[in-house]
Amino acid sequence: MKNKLPFRSIPIGWSWLTVVIVILVIGMWTSGRWWALAQGWVQSTIASQKKNASANGHGHEGHGQTGHDHGGHSHAHDNANSLELSPQAMGNIGLTAEYLKPVQLETFRRSITVPAMVVERPGRTRIQVSTPMAGVITHVHAVRGEAVTPGTLLFEIRITADELIATQTELLKTIGGIDIENREITRLEEVTKSGAVSQKTLLERQYAKDKLEVLLATQKEALRLQGLSDRQISDIAVHRKLLRDLQILAPSPDLHKEDELRLIQADQVTPVLHTEPSTHHAESSESDTTTLILQDVLVSKGERVLAGTTLAVLTDMSELYIEGRAFEQDLPLLTDSTLKGWKVSAFFEQAGQKIEEVPDLELLYSANDVDVLSRTLRFYVRLPNQVTRDIPSDNGQRYVEWKFRPGQRLQLRVPVEEWENQIVLPVDAIAQEGVEAFVFQQNGNHFDRVPVHVIYRDPTFAVIKNDGSVFPGDVVARRGAHQMQMALKNKSGGGVDPHAGHNH
Repeated sequence: MKNKLPFRSIPIGWSWLTVVIVILVIGMWTSGRWWALAQGWVQSTIASQKKNASANGHGHEGHGQTGHDHGGHSHAHDNANSLELSPQAMGNIGLTAEYLKPVQLETFRRSITVPAMVVERPGRTRIQVSTPMAGVITHVHAVRGEAVTPGTLLFEIRITADELIATQTELLKTIGGIDIENREITRLEEVTKSGAVSQKTLLERQYAKDKLEVLLATQKEALRLQGLSDRQISDIAVHRKLLRDLQILAPSPDLHKEDELRLIQADQVTPVLHTEPSTHHAESSESDTTTLILQDVLVSKGERVLAGTTLAVLTDMSELYIEGRAFEQDLPLLTDSTLKGWKVSAFFEQAGQKIEEVPDLELLYSANDVDVLSRTLRFYVRLPNQVTRDIPSDNGQRYVEWKFRPGQRLQLRVPVEEWENQIVLPVDAIAQEGVEAFVFQQNGNHFDRVPVHVIYRDPTFAVIKNDGSVFPGDVVARRGAHQMQMALKNKSGGGVDPHAGHNH
């Protein structure tokens, strides 16, 4: 019988320790295969728990009313999805208190974005200043580019219109004839009483006076047709002088006054810059302070002009139009938006890629035809303007600059559909990585990355599905999500994709 070797039993504790060590080594060796799956399972479990909480009465509405208080309970931070930012880092990405606000449900209007351009208002922006009478330019007070108000003296013209001079001359002759007849009638009335002159002679002189008064009325009407006002005609009759110099003033875009043209005698001309108008004229336009720009001056001193010649062009830039170009199939959407009174927003690109928004603009009307070549529909939006620079010069002239000018390119955003009770965030609050979209929720002094479902996105806003991933009342970073996403990837040691979360 052979001798058996003695058997030494291994302690049970050491055997289990060996098994655990082997499992850990194998787990670490294969972590690249199962870690991502485990992480996704944990996140889906958390989302499922939030959904169950919503179904049990702690959902969106109740959560939004009571607030999501993180101070009453603690959260375990997942290092791979949590980021701690220093005050300096938050300042670098512009994450101020203005961009750390609670999520809330709001009404969102889906919009279409179309190219547009600032244009003039036809028949309103440009004002042509012309002369109603032929003459020679004696003074030019207008300076190109200068800002003027209605009533400012622009030009003085020595009248050479034969018809006007002849009519004034005949008017003075008629007035003189009436004076003679009046004196003769007065004399005949005395001698007729004594019987020295017959009554027939007196009647003949009265009939002659009546004819002259009819002729006078006709001549006055002719002067009115030639551009003279009743006051100017009365001045001719009172002073017995011909009006030989014409002053042309800056007209008003809205108030149409006869004193825009002033005929004066030669000894009344005061050739100084911006001669003050008469008291009558000042009273008629004292309420009109519209700023007009002398876009162009077309004549010079000594030039002979005919009746109807354009002397200058003024522009009223206080209000302009925006001409948008939408596709033909967008016509029903534009019509519906106009009927509902929804406001349009304009976006102007500034220096340094900065975008300036001009909200709450009124959509006026759409064109009645479609452009044959581009197949686009023109529509027009009202654009109130404002002066950005108004500085008088040393020589007494005034120059201004307007904020918006015809020819500027921009983008128009026209609302076409309205959604209620939506979670709306700026696009800068969304970080994109492949097919996943994330927001960064503030949790104490950390920011937790939370996956969300983006159901709509435009160049400015993103609409998040209200599925429990983010609750009303949660504080979310409203900008810098792309930078925070890159910081998380750097923290985990992964390669940084410079285009991750970046839209082109």
